[in-house]
Amino acid sequence: MVRRAAALVIGLLVIVLLVVGINGCLNGRQEQALKDYNREVATIMRDADANVDAFYDTLSAGGQPSTDVQSEINQLRIRAQALTKQAQGVDVPGDMRPAHRNVLLSLSLLQEAIGKVAEKLPAALSTDAATAVPAVRSIAGEIQAFDAANVVYNRRGAALIKEVLDDNEIGGQTIQNASFVENYGWLQPSTVARRINSQAGRGAGDAGTSEPAPGLHGHGLLSVSVGDLTLAAGANRIPAASNVTFSVKVANQGDNPETDVRVRVRIRGAGDPISVQKVIDQTMAKTETTVAVPLGEAPPIGQPVTITAEVLPVGGEKNTTNNSVSYPALFVRS
Repeated sequence: MVRRAAALVIGLLVIVLLVVGINGCLNGRQEQALKDYNREVATIMRDADANVDAFYDTLSAGGQPSTDVQSEINQLRIRAQALTKQAQGVDVPGDMRPAHRNVLLSLSLLQEAIGKVAEKLPAALSTDAATAVPAVRSIAGEIQAFDAANVVYNRRGAALIKEVLDDNEIGGQTIQNASFVENYGWLQPSTVARRINSQAGRGAGDAGTSEPAPGLHGHGLLSVSVGDLTLAAGANRIPAASNVTFSVKVANQGDNPETDVRVRVRIRGAGDPISVQKVIDQTMAKTETTVAVPLGEAPPIGQPVTITAEVLPVGGEKNTTNNSVSYPALFVRS
């Protein structure tokens, strides 16, 4: 009986030790799986942050043809797509599934928004304000998706990852945060237009959200010239070239400096109308400014046209009678 009792005790001890050992192994594996998951997600989100930084740098570079910028942004979209796919292939421990759903949602928001910005870029960089303005507004709207991706990941994805690690008493881990909005100026259409160098899109802005400063506001158009030729009321014969540029002189006739002053030149009467726009960053009160407005395409040759130059009204401007001038003209081969 003593030997049987001793054997039973030894057997129970062996079973207890086996259970403890197995639980220890399982707990060790679970802990390692949670650590591995956090490390993989952190790497993916760092790469996503770097991809978004490249996105803003590309948009702000300026001076490139719209097709080149669009191509570069599309490459970044492909990279964002690859990061989403990489995240979909991560081994997700059961406790991390709620967190991972938010990780995937955040990455998919970025991927989709980058693609939509790429689609809108050629229109946003058009010289036609009617085309550029809505495209610039759309790009500013897409940046809101970047902000949403921030919130989804930081407040849900990263927060839930930390919660699971804490619940399992796993310390010494770094939880990767994300910042997908370079700064909140990107949410304002006027800022987007400046940063992507969309001259025609500068009219998309958020003007009108604040009251104009006290005093007079407004501009007058003084003259328009092409090279050495100053346009006049009579017939104007303008040498045609592929790089025709109008020099438009305007005067700030008010009491206040004005920002984002839009100057537009339109040609109508032969073929499709041409409309180009340039933006003066700032004019000072009681001073004159001359802005160069390149046509950007070959003008109609040998056909009578009407050239209209105008400085668009600013906030608080009441007298607009001297904001525009029209000239009859004929583009001739030089």
